[in-house]
Amino acid sequence: MRIGLRVFLGYFAIVALAGILLSQVFVAQVKPGVRQAMEDTLVDMANMLAELATDDLIAGRIATGRFAHHVTALRTRDPGAEIWGFPKRAATYRVYVTDARGIVVYDSSGRDVGRDYSKWNDVYRTLRGGYGARSTVDEPRDPDSTVMHVAAPIRDPAGRIIGVLTVAKPNRVIQPFIARSQQVVLRWGALLLGASLLVGIAAAAWLSRQLGLLRRYAQAVAAGERATLPRSAGEFADLGRALETMRAKLEGKQYVEQYVHALTHEMKSPLTAIRASAELLEQPMPEPERTAFAQAVRSQAERLSQMIDKLLSLAAVEHRQRIDAPVVIGIELLLADVEADTRERLARRRQHLVVNAAAASISGDLFLLRQAVGNLVENASDFAPAGSPIVIAVDIEPAEVVIRVRDHGPGMPGYAIARVFERFYSLPRPDGAGRSSGLGLCFVAEVADLHGGSAGLVNHPGGGAEAILRLPRTG
Repeated sequence: MRIGLRVFLGYFAIVALAGILLSQVFVAQVKPGVRQAMEDTLVDMANMLAELATDDLIAGRIATGRFAHHVTALRTRDPGAEIWGFPKRAATYRVYVTDARGIVVYDSSGRDVGRDYSKWNDVYRTLRGGYGARSTVDEPRDPDSTVMHVAAPIRDPAGRIIGVLTVAKPNRVIQPFIARSQQVVLRWGALLLGASLLVGIAAAAWLSRQLGLLRRYAQAVAAGERATLPRSAGEFADLGRALETMRAKLEGKQYVEQYVHALTHEMKSPLTAIRASAELLEQPMPEPERTAFAQAVRSQAERLSQMIDKLLSLAAVEHRQRIDAPVVIGIELLLADVEADTRERLARRRQHLVVNAAAASISGDLFLLRQAVGNLVENASDFAPAGSPIVIAVDIEPAEVVIRVRDHGPGMPGYAIARVFERFYSLPRPDGAGRSSGLGLCFVAEVADLHGGSAGLVNHPGGGAEAILRLPRTG
């Protein structure tokens, strides 16, 4: 399982659990909270009505006096209220009064006058000086028919409790408010859960993407490919920079080890030739032989010098991961510069350059591309007969510019075509000249790869070899 998915599942599990628990707590607290608020209101009302009923209860006219008259009138009153979207058209209170023995002497509903309520908590506790309240099911078969009863004592002028007034209100009248509040809580809970889900997906996707970029970068580096450090943020950027630093140090160490090994191997042959010639020059010999050995020493020294120069150029390209400041380069301008660079060398072999260029542009490093195409021309010159042309043709494709450099020599042996771009691999020249450093075509391949292109070499059907340099087209 991917780490991004693991993080998402863990995050969502925690958020979902917290959201569900929080929603359940809110939903569970809505009903008792609303009922507690209603009870508080009933306490105030019961005590106020108890004060208003005192005179009629003392006078013995609680069922017929002004108090009873006004309470009865309340039942016919239309409040005409709209409470948070719910209409209220009638009073839903029931008021009853008991005497000091707990016998009902007044009931606004008219149903329980004369009954003994002394055992009910509201009356029982209030008669004993406590706070009396109860919630009772009005219809045993309907659990939602509960009614809240809140009582207040009726006292005579001496402060003695002479009766109890109870205000009763069905809990079902507040049920719509409770249900709506619960729906709102659940709706917002679901919305927050959905938002958390989206945030979790975004965070997991971002985390997975950052890790994926760094993983692909590390895999590319491990495979020896050119790789650009991906753009990251926060700790991922620090990790990326650490990987880049580690890569640079490791590659630098391996690069030096490989080059020292390769260079020492390739330098053995010219150094052996120079040493042998020097030993022979120390002995008496005819002047023509001395001159020939001296020329051999110079030739091998020049070969060493060229090898070192090309190694330095190749090392500069191989160590680079990207073109830091690419510029737009016209193909015609590039080939004109190459023609000027190689004119003198070709003239020494009575060769000439034939350029068939088309208008197109590429993006990259002009200096490196001039060196790369120049190396292809020089390689073609080494294998082409004296006095023959070197042909440069340019094919413009939708996404690429293809530069073809062809000679009219004997072509490349089949076994060598797959290896000509290897470092230090070279073939003897047809005219009997010594081998090259074997670094020119390797340099070309590195420059092509640095520019996002490729290099290849094939035998042309019309004779000779053809080097192919493919570069991304920009215009």
